[in-house]
Order: sequence, then structure tokens, then C-alpha cells
Amino acid sequence: MPTPTLSSAVGTGEAAKFEFGGVVALSAGHAVHDTYSAFLAPLLPAFIENLALSTTQAGVLSMLIQLPSLAQPFIGHLADRYNLRILVPLGLLGTAVAMSLLGIAPGYWAMALCLTVAGLASACLHAVGPVMAGNLSGRRLGQGMGFWMVGGELGRTLGPIIVVSTVGWLSLRGTPLLMLAGLPVAALLAVRLRNTPVGAPGGPAHLPWRQTLAGIGSALAPLAGIVFTRSFAIAALSTFLPTLLRQQGASFWLAGASLSLFEAAGTVGALLGGSLSDRLGRRRVLLASMLATPLLMFVFLWVDGWLRLPLLLLLGLVGLSITPVIMAVAQESVPGNRALANGVYMAANFAATSLALLAIGVMGDLFGLPTAFAVSAALLLAGLPLLRFLPQPAAARRA
Repeated sequence: MPTPTLSSAVGTGEAAKFEFGGVVALSAGHAVHDTYSAFLAPLLPAFIENLALSTTQAGVLSMLIQLPSLAQPFIGHLADRYNLRILVPLGLLGTAVAMSLLGIAPGYWAMALCLTVAGLASACLHAVGPVMAGNLSGRRLGQGMGFWMVGGELGRTLGPIIVVSTVGWLSLRGTPLLMLAGLPVAALLAVRLRNTPVGAPGGPAHLPWRQTLAGIGSALAPLAGIVFTRSFAIAALSTFLPTLLRQQGASFWLAGASLSLFEAAGTVGALLGGSLSDRLGRRRVLLASMLATPLLMFVFLWVDGWLRLPLLLLLGLVGLSITPVIMAVAQESVPGNRALANGVYMAANFAATSLALLAIGVMGDLFGLPTAFAVSAALLLAGLPLLRFLPQPAAARRA
């Protein structure tokens, strides 16, 4: 009998080994990309002060970097049929340039343009990168998504520290220099991934996009509900945390560093969450996170001072642990069209986050950010009943 090829193993997801080098390269590219995309949240307090913006206007800026991700199902559909691996380095390059120009943008609309360009670049990378990582992960899809998310969390950890330190030394006019680090990384990533396919040639046959959407329908409705209820809590913590702390008297640097602390703990949480879901099941890991995160948010709002530091670590650990789990559920729903399934999830996630950012900004203007944080935490609890409707992969059903 012929020896199974890597492509066929990846396609079936039953016999393929975990391709460590390729997964780590994709994770590293994700880390550099998300370092740049993390510049906005710590800069928002400065933009609010310099341009006299309301929190609603700040929320719109945050929303603009999310909205282009609505195109991800279309990008994913193309990626299932054509090898669009070039979108990973191109997405990194576009985000690095656009986000680095924020500091010298002459006004609100120029910033909006930069963020829209960054959002389009980010949509390209996120539509293709997780699928490539998943196809290289074999049967350990959760672990592969965990590695992918570790890169993102690491980038979101470093981004706030890097940009607030740069502004502290060079002022906002110095941010364009930061793009210089992303240019060679994008070139190296293009070379490293030149032989890495997006799809799996020996895997299940690709279906027309209408049939694929019908195939993930059973997973999409409950998954979309969970994504929506979760998006408020994550948007509040990952975008408005520095603004909340700044309003409560923290320094500009400390407010930005608190976001890095939250994301650093999320790096560990993402890796643990993905790996644990391979062993314990997706639903159990989701349940634990969706119970613990809102409770920790309520305590965070109640306490003050140094007690908030361990709470931020715990929030990052449990709150960000389930992103790779949700991504694994989406990709498992249609093995033959993973890029389209991933694109549908990513579009739903970013659309929900965009709405959440706008809603939190409005609530912040009307009732204050502490109230907006509390409402966001309560909404996450409302998503718990949807867990029982999530599908399980065939192996889990047999077990």
C-alpha cells in the first residue's frame, strides 16, 4: 500500500502529524501582526484628549478596524480553491504600515482611513492564517488553534507597551518608525510559507459555498450567539480598559501597561484552552470560561488599587482561553471547506465586536464606563444556554 502523504493526512484530520515548524512560523507572523493592531486601544486616551473625542467617537474608530472582516467569508471561499498564502505576509505588511501612521494622521477622518486599511489587511491574514495552521495541526486542531492564538495574544501583549513607550520617548510623531520592524518580517514570512498550502489537496472534496453554509448552519446559530454575548466583555477589556483606568486616575503608561498584563495572561490561556479542549471537549472549556469571566469582571469593578493586578491576570487567563476553542468548532463543522467556515466565524466575530464597541462607547457616554463594563459582563452569562446546542465532532460523539 502507498504511504499516506502529508496532504492527505491533513485533509482527513485523522492521521496527520503536528507540523511544529509551520505552525510556529504562522504563530510568529500572527504575533507581529497583532502587535501593530494592538496600537489603537492604548492610544485612544491620547486621541480622546487631543481631539476632544467622545467615547462614542472612539468606539467608532475601534469599529472601523473590525468591519472589513465581514469580507472574510468571501476571502475564505476563494482560499478553499486557490492558494492564497500570500495574503498572510501582505496582511502583516498592510497592518504594520497603516497602524504606524496613526500618530501622524492629521485628523479624525485620516485616522479612520488608516484603520479601515488596517482592517482590510487584517481580514486577509485572519481569513487564511488560522486555516493554514489548522491544516498543519493534524488531529490536534485545538492545540494548533492554541498556538495560533498564542501568537495573537503575544502581539497584543507587546503592542501596548511598545507604542506607549515610543510615544513617551518620541511623542505621537515617532510612531511611523515602528513600521520598519514589520517590513523584513513580512518578507521572511513570505519566504518561509512559499511551499505551505492553504487547503488540503488530498482532503475532503470542496463543496459549493451554498452547500458549505448549509453544512455549518447547525453550528453557526449557537456559535454566533455565543460570539455575540462574549464580544461585549472582550471588547470592553481589550479596547476600553486603558480608557477606564485613565478616567480613574491612572497614568497614560500604566493604563496601557494594564492591557499588556491582561493580554500576557491570555497568551497562556489560549494555549491551555486549545489543548484542554482536545482532551476534555470543547463544551466543557467554553462553560468554564463563560462562567468565570463575568464573575471576575464584577470583582474587578468592585475592588481598587493593587488588587486589580491579579484579577487582570485571571481575566486574561480565562477570558481569552476559549478563542481557539471556538475556532476549532467552526473549522470542524465543515472539514472540506475550512477556510470558508473560518471566514464565516471570523466575520461573525468581528461584526459582533464592532457592534459591541459602538454600544460600549454609547453606554460609556450615557452612564459611564464602569456601568458599560458591568452590562458587558452580564451579557456573557446570557450565552450559557447556547452551549448545549453546539455540535460535537465525530470522535467526541463516539466517545
